[in-house]
Amino acid sequence: MRALTVLFAIVLSGCASQVLNSYVGKPVTEAMLDYGAPSNVIDLEDGRRAYQWTIHDTGTVAVPTTSTATVYGAGGTATAFGQSTSYVPYSETCVYTLTASQQGKAWIVDGFRKPRLACE
Repeated sequence: MRALTVLFAIVLSGCASQVLNSYVGKPVTEAMLDYGAPSNVIDLEDGRRAYQWTIHDTGTVAVPTTSTATVYGAGGTATAFGQSTSYVPYSETCVYTLTASQQGKAWIVDGFRKPRLACE
């Protein structure tokens, strides 16, 4: 099971990074048109800017469970099986950062910070 989880993580990794990388070489306004105004803009020491978008995601995850019980009766014992589903809430906050350099009046994306694995 652990091997399957690791494989799943590897297959999914890189999704957000691919999206962020698609903005490199383009004006940062392209990302703004897709995702709205950034939640934070930071002037960096080297003259570049970092643009950050914070995404909050909440929901529930279905967790199926199987239960067994031994039933005792006049004719002996029997095993009863049942299934139920629990719904576990989750909350995730991800920060996506593009860096940009000024070229004329425009800020052109020159890189990004790779998000943590849970946010890929």
